[in-house]
Amino acid sequence: MANKIETHLVQHPINIGIEETMRKQVCQGLAKLLADSYLLYLKTQNYHWNVTGKMFRPLHSLFEEQYLDLAEAIDTIAERMRALGEYAPGSLTAFSKLTSIKEENAVPNADEMIHNLIVGNEALLVTARTNIHLCDEAEDDVSLGIIVSRMERHEKNAWMLRSMAPEARSH
Repeated sequence: MANKIETHLVQHPINIGIEETMRKQVCQGLAKLLADSYLLYLKTQNYHWNVTGKMFRPLHSLFEEQYLDLAEAIDTIAERMRALGEYAPGSLTAFSKLTSIKEENAVPNADEMIHNLIVGNEALLVTARTNIHLCDEAEDDVSLGIIVSRMERHEKNAWMLRSMAPEARSH
């Protein structure tokens, strides 16, 4: 009886046309993108909750739109890592070791929030861009598509935030 149960627990090797070493390298890049996405999500949601001032309503709505999009992206990136055979990091400790985004420990004013989110979106873009060649080399069009989609979104997010920055409002 024990042998029957054990045979069901045998893990099937992944055979999706991407060599194991390349899958691991792509996942290392995706782990950094996941960490950046999670820290940016956390920061954006924090700002959504705590923004005040004349720009409250539009910023509150924009921040919500952006953190909800990030929540979906986090899930997509983590699930892609699992599909490639690797575990996704899932703790603040793990994320803090991988991320290029500075954690927010204060409640800045609305203009500083905008600035910090521009910087965060741009940092995430740099992380994403550094992984394009890995996906290309691995011929991993699925991961490449996820990364390109995230880049498109974060370029748009940074543009929207820049348009709400104090210098943009004064013109």
